[in-house]
Amino acid sequence: MEEKQALLRGLPKVDDLLRRLATVTAGMPGQVVKRVVQEQIDLCRHAILDGNSSEVGVPGITDRILIALGQVLQSHLRGVINATGVILHTNLGRARLSDDAMETLTAAATGYSNLEYDLESGERGSRHAHVEALLTEITGAEAALVVNNNAAAVCLILDTLAKGAEVIVSRGELVEIGGSFRVPNIMAHSGCKLVEVGTTNKTHPADYAKAITDETGALLKVHTSNYRIVGFTQEVPLRELWAIGQENRLPVIYDLGSGLLAQLKDYGIRTEPTVAECVPYADVLCFSGDKLLGGPQAGIIVGRKALVDRMKKNHLLRALRIDKLTLAALEYTLRQYLDPDRAVKSIPTLRMITSPVSEIEAKAKMLISLLEARPDVHYSMMDTLSQIGGGSLPDVTLASCAVGILSDRLSANAMEERLRMGNPPVIARVSQDSVLLDMRTVDGNEIPTLAARLNHISKT
Repeated sequence: MEEKQALLRGLPKVDDLLRRLATVTAGMPGQVVKRVVQEQIDLCRHAILDGNSSEVGVPGITDRILIALGQVLQSHLRGVINATGVILHTNLGRARLSDDAMETLTAAATGYSNLEYDLESGERGSRHAHVEALLTEITGAEAALVVNNNAAAVCLILDTLAKGAEVIVSRGELVEIGGSFRVPNIMAHSGCKLVEVGTTNKTHPADYAKAITDETGALLKVHTSNYRIVGFTQEVPLRELWAIGQENRLPVIYDLGSGLLAQLKDYGIRTEPTVAECVPYADVLCFSGDKLLGGPQAGIIVGRKALVDRMKKNHLLRALRIDKLTLAALEYTLRQYLDPDRAVKSIPTLRMITSPVSEIEAKAKMLISLLEARPDVHYSMMDTLSQIGGGSLPDVTLASCAVGILSDRLSANAMEERLRMGNPPVIARVSQDSVLLDMRTVDGNEIPTLAARLNHISKT
């Protein structure tokens, strides 16, 4: 007990530590520095009381204070190197914007803009005008509207067109999206009544027709973009559902989800229909901006002008609207689609999807050429498979090339952790005893930084 009391009395005072660290912490927020110092002293005090009195002196505590300050003052949202091979990795921010799109976004962020100002008339304008003409040109729809994500788009559509009414949807399309958000819950919050038809694996046109009553407000089709049901299955194609809607004077709403704008079949990739192919057979469609479109997070609505105009007057739109930064990045990305060939080359998501294996192998060779030879760390090129991810094309895999890392000193899990916890963080995969860096999702400009991280880890 006397030893603990002596150690407690020997703990440095807050003011003494602040003076000792004054040179190192110059320029740091004083309030934050003081709080961290107090927290570290408290941790030392608890360690002594618990019988763990190692490194409680001034040198030990100052080291911990500096480490803690580095963690507190470092941005929590940080850039990472995606070496997983998952192109639209939801946990890593989905679509990667191009450098040119970022320049446009930065210009909008650092200055004033005509966000809601009509330069021709000199009067108040609409923020939706910046992208509506582009979307109608690209998709062939009569009108367009953009909100902050696709779930918001579904909410706005249903709240406007079917609030208080029944909405018919196939049981096989009651999908769950990321974070346990489910289509039935979104529908319920939109004020409409869900009417399920068919079974999990089979839904027929007659199922929709029989469910229609005087209370029916719309027919909803949800594209199963994040999974596939195979085997003994049947769904009602959009064209047939459109015919049922026309016959019964009911709007057909299509939640297309991933929202492909470019045709990728020419690149040997079997894909889903494009938005333009679906527009003629739905009154309203909605899809994401940060999936296959390759832009920022957004929920894009296209369709008949009369219906979209009603949504523009819905007071809910105010709560769901996008900001100027999203608009700037989205407008730039959409402009690339005016030339489909340019879009595939300039939009990072499409470029990564369509990159031939030879290009990915060249990046793997470049990385290996920058790695320092060590007898206890082994690097090799390995064939692997990439995924598109982000709830898009779940049954499509892409042949790719990875750099495999095998260490005699570190386990694969330990190596993966060191990569993940460094600066910048590198997110990789572990396969058996090796760490895999899939080069499909590693940009060429990131290779020198990645090599430096690997060389540092191999020495420590």
